[in-house]
Amino acid sequence: MFTNNQTKLITMIKHFISLEWKQYFRSSYWQKSIALNILLVFFALYFVVMFLGLGFGLLFIIKKTFPEQDAFVVANGFLFYWIVVDLALRFFLQKLPVMSVKPLLTLPIKRFTVVNYVLGKSALSFFNFLPLFAIIPFSIMLMGDGYEASLILPWMFTMIIIVLIINFLNFIIEAFSAEKELSFLPMIVFVGALVALDYFEVLPMTSLIGDGLINIANNPIFILIPITILLLCYGYNYKILKAKLFLDSSLKSKVTEVKSADLSWTNRFGDIAPFMKLDLKLIWRNKRTKSMAMLLVIGLLYGLFFYPQPMYRDMEFMFAFIGVFSTGFFLINFGQFIPAWDSGYYKMLMSQNIKYEQYLRSKFILMIMSVVILFILGIPYVYFGWKILIAHFAAAIYNVGVNSHVILYGGSFNRKKIDLDKKAAFNYQGTGAVQWLIGIPLMIIPMALFGVTNWLVGFEAAIAILLILGITGIVLHKKLIKLITQKYLDSKYKMIDAFSQDN
Repeated sequence: MFTNNQTKLITMIKHFISLEWKQYFRSSYWQKSIALNILLVFFALYFVVMFLGLGFGLLFIIKKTFPEQDAFVVANGFLFYWIVVDLALRFFLQKLPVMSVKPLLTLPIKRFTVVNYVLGKSALSFFNFLPLFAIIPFSIMLMGDGYEASLILPWMFTMIIIVLIINFLNFIIEAFSAEKELSFLPMIVFVGALVALDYFEVLPMTSLIGDGLINIANNPIFILIPITILLLCYGYNYKILKAKLFLDSSLKSKVTEVKSADLSWTNRFGDIAPFMKLDLKLIWRNKRTKSMAMLLVIGLLYGLFFYPQPMYRDMEFMFAFIGVFSTGFFLINFGQFIPAWDSGYYKMLMSQNIKYEQYLRSKFILMIMSVVILFILGIPYVYFGWKILIAHFAAAIYNVGVNSHVILYGGSFNRKKIDLDKKAAFNYQGTGAVQWLIGIPLMIIPMALFGVTNWLVGFEAAIAILLILGITGIVLHKKLIKLITQKYLDSKYKMIDAFSQDN
């Protein structure tokens, strides 16, 4: 029999689960496109199958690659790299599943219950279940190969604990990065420090983790060490969340001096000038947009990761991909969240006597200007060969004529609100299936067209394909922008309703 307090706790958790279920299936994000949700389920199943294949096939791969070594020892030797990669990916993809708790704070519900529910929910994330589809099959294969169950089972449970440690450690790093202009800096520092310690053999993380897991497998009592680490990570997350769980926590604002810039040069753009000024002020005055603009240097220097290496200079099909990404870095990062950047005051904006086409054209002009500027700044890439410069020029024309219209059209499907003050760059709040799916026409299609044409016909023909598509889009711009505007107008009230919700 449960005690009175335990019964209340169970009842409260059931109520929380019910609220989460209703919030998810009643949200505009779910209702806007069942097809997108089905596609996401398909991708989830795909990764599950891939991890299952890895789990059942890893033992054979290790035996074939390292025939003279103990497969179990070899597998543990690579776990450090898995931990580092998993932690980095979670930082960019996984966010703490905080429910809408403000309405609950006015009710007689203990903060202890709310915080523990939020943290407990994070443990049930897909990111935590996915590694199990590799860990458990691999453990079964090891026992089937003759390893003692008394050795493998403690190791398997330790791996599950490590998955949870990574889960909560990710949220701790996110808490430190939330107030930074470059929010990914703490993650780079943390992961970079671990890799550097291992690479320079100051602290051999590879052998330290590998040997530690083998010792736990041989002496299960040592499993108390990862359990203690897990409890410490959980406790620290609890402390951070509880400190922020107040009704007025989001009302506290930092008073800063507003610095205005001379934007009179935008007046030459006529009736779209007021919208351009608002967008430029939005970019400069908010942490998330400001850090996105600062990261333009990554897009500009993206080619330096590849072109200095002779092997990549021979892969001409990569020129289009690098060119599209380098010249279109701002276009992609800014354009994919149109009109969600304005979600905070979108209802007010739509109540004004403005032409929607002017609103979209102002954002279009900003994106085109960024493409031109990034191409000009990237002209020194000619140092690595004239073909690279020509490919970048063709990619820039493709961005102007095709990708700019594609990304504007994709914005009409945005239904997720963005809070510009919560976090800076690489904040995936506001990111939905649209942002992931739109990468196919933006990046994959031009790369595929360029690569196939270059392989079948030649480099000149591949350049011509991108130029023809880009110029065609430029010529048809007026017709395309009218069609896109009509799509936004058709979705206007759905977006107003969606941006009014807490997604």
